[in-house]
Amino acid sequence: MIINKKLNCGVRIVMEEIPYVQSVSIGIWVKAGSVDETAKNSGISHFIEHMLFKGTENRSAKKIAEDVDKIGGQINAFTGKEATCYYLKTLANNIDKAADILVDMFINSKFDEEEMEKEKRVVCEEIKMIEDSPEDDAHDIISELVFKGNPLAKSIIGTPKSLQGITRRAIKKYIAEEYTRDNIVISVCGSFDPEHVCELFDCKLTALSAEKTAKGFETAEYKPNYKIKVKDIEQSHLCMGLKGLSLDDGRYYSLVLLNNIMGGSMSSRLFQNIREEKGLAYSVYSMSSSFSNTGYFNIYAGVGHDRIKDAVIGIQDELKRLKAEGITSEELDTAKEQLKGSYIFSLENVNGRMFSIGKNMLLLNRIYTPEEVMVSIDSVTMDDIREISELITDIHNYSGVLIGRNKVDLKKIMQS
Repeated sequence: MIINKKLNCGVRIVMEEIPYVQSVSIGIWVKAGSVDETAKNSGISHFIEHMLFKGTENRSAKKIAEDVDKIGGQINAFTGKEATCYYLKTLANNIDKAADILVDMFINSKFDEEEMEKEKRVVCEEIKMIEDSPEDDAHDIISELVFKGNPLAKSIIGTPKSLQGITRRAIKKYIAEEYTRDNIVISVCGSFDPEHVCELFDCKLTALSAEKTAKGFETAEYKPNYKIKVKDIEQSHLCMGLKGLSLDDGRYYSLVLLNNIMGGSMSSRLFQNIREEKGLAYSVYSMSSSFSNTGYFNIYAGVGHDRIKDAVIGIQDELKRLKAEGITSEELDTAKEQLKGSYIFSLENVNGRMFSIGKNMLLLNRIYTPEEVMVSIDSVTMDDIREISELITDIHNYSGVLIGRNKVDLKKIMQS
């Protein structure tokens, strides 16, 4: 059973009881990410996420780790474009201690300046790690190109230069503005007493500001953009993307299913054509990513330096085939079963369920039950797929990124 309520302090809490398990997962979600940053403080959301593990007024960084270990827990966090989440999974009988650790980190972090300088060096190494992974780098760049002119184009991790400008004062200001009680959702899943859980949090977050100042979402007209990055690597990394759909778009599941058919599995069209039949790439796939206001669809392929044009043509051929022939009912049925399977598998642990209900409540202000999700998937028709396919079939609408050893005119290849 899912319980959704607002605590007396104004924080929303969503809970799903699973009495037959012996664990519990607690997440504190904040609707703050790179979209809320400026060029000057780029990366501050992600940096704060790191710093919350570096010590509080009551616990050192080592003591946080020790206290989590003492309750057999697993603690972690992540930062996205629109949200940051801090979560802890533990045995059900240790829920009080788990909540105390999370709240202490969330409210009482010291942001020690010496620790900040050390952590900036750590994040700079993380930036280098991403740049040393051309596939990850290509995905970051394509999102910047597709969303050029609106907040979703901003980097989550920031740059070495922007990190150096983040001060303790800037962090305190950002937290006061973004970590507000109306901008937070607590998500709990597992074995617990709902009333007791509410008591654990109700009086603990009153020190936070009450309300976040509303912001408008800037939009810019989309047009294809291109970027070439020359690196001494053994394989070229191609990524093509265009605007997609928001999380609450009625066509959301149509695009998700079409993505599965095109490049979401080993039986997908892109995998079978580009890799299995033509041998152009070891890795080739497509992705559909959605946010509160918009989304994007992208295709990735890792190819030999001399096969870039062939890979682009191969991808274009599949897009043309989709436009001319559509899909088969068998492909749609298979995609539905794959999507339902992946969704159900993700819910078979308390962390997965906590993520699902927390994200839905934070970004959409409602919970979609598993039954609703399954019905939404099953209700997609061939006509729905035919309509949504028009969004992705013209290669001339795609932005493109290429990271490889040679400088290639990707725009010319894609636009020809």
